[in-house]
Amino acid sequence: MIPESKKNAVDHALLAAFGTNTLEDIRELTAGLSTALVFRIVVGGKPYLLRIITRTDAMADPTLEYNCMKAAAEAGIAPKVWYTNVDDRIAIIDFIDAKPFPMEEAKTKLPALLSQLHALPPFPFRINYLDKIGEFIEKFRDDELMPDELTTGLFDFYTQVKNIYPRNPEDQVGCHNDLKPENTLFDGERVWLVDWEAAFLNDRYLDLAIMANFLVKNEDDEKIYLKTYFGKEATEYQLARFFLMRQILHLFYFVVFTIVGKTPDKPIDPDMPVPGFREFHDLIWTGKLSLANMDNRLQYALVHREQLQHHLGLRRLDDSLQIVAGC
Repeated sequence: MIPESKKNAVDHALLAAFGTNTLEDIRELTAGLSTALVFRIVVGGKPYLLRIITRTDAMADPTLEYNCMKAAAEAGIAPKVWYTNVDDRIAIIDFIDAKPFPMEEAKTKLPALLSQLHALPPFPFRINYLDKIGEFIEKFRDDELMPDELTTGLFDFYTQVKNIYPRNPEDQVGCHNDLKPENTLFDGERVWLVDWEAAFLNDRYLDLAIMANFLVKNEDDEKIYLKTYFGKEATEYQLARFFLMRQILHLFYFVVFTIVGKTPDKPIDPDMPVPGFREFHDLIWTGKLSLANMDNRLQYALVHREQLQHHLGLRRLDDSLQIVAGC
């Protein structure tokens, strides 16, 4: 089950962490989209999580990942870290036995946890998120994934918001950047954040926007969500910035999941029927739908395209652009 090339390194990790390399049980965990190999192991009667990074591209930085994970673990945000080795790209942490996470409980626990995460010393800088979206848009265009008439307005919005969206230092914080349900584990009492592969210094509103896809269903939810995070009522400026980041995230997910969901043998149908935005995210939240499925990825891309297209026609978008540009 463990690759032959990693067996010696795993034995060394187990001996360093627990004084034994005897595993009483091991099983691979396959949820999520990460390329890392993840195993639930049992040593001395206790379960742990063994994670082996397999990526070798520029974004796979185990030093950054492990440092962010350790900082979060020390703050009680991530599970306890028992072992890491940058050269071997191996980590062992406590295993969290996840329980169903009631939505009403998540609506207060998760923004409070985000507030705690963002108060940590800043993580290292890796990329500029807004600039990176531009690179994905260029790839989308180069690959001619959809007719221009279906995307021009969306990409014009990107240019417009990129020119006015602030990059002020006080909102650049240590972000997780990948807060999907399988990375927010509820043990019945506490919430733990796992899989720190995408963590780096980023705009606080991105983490807030990612979680809001699942938790914020109306304006009342939005106000409670942001009040829990900020510790007081959100200002007009904070509401506007949050709204704009949510649209940026819709665009990002549309572009990226179209790219990763495209298969050579199947053309993209931009008019394929898709569930509503709320329905789709509720299915992901409850584990009834996985984005490991290629058709689901394309549906997810179109769900976000429709949501952004709808919001581009709202007065709130123009108001938010004016408020943020004015500040």
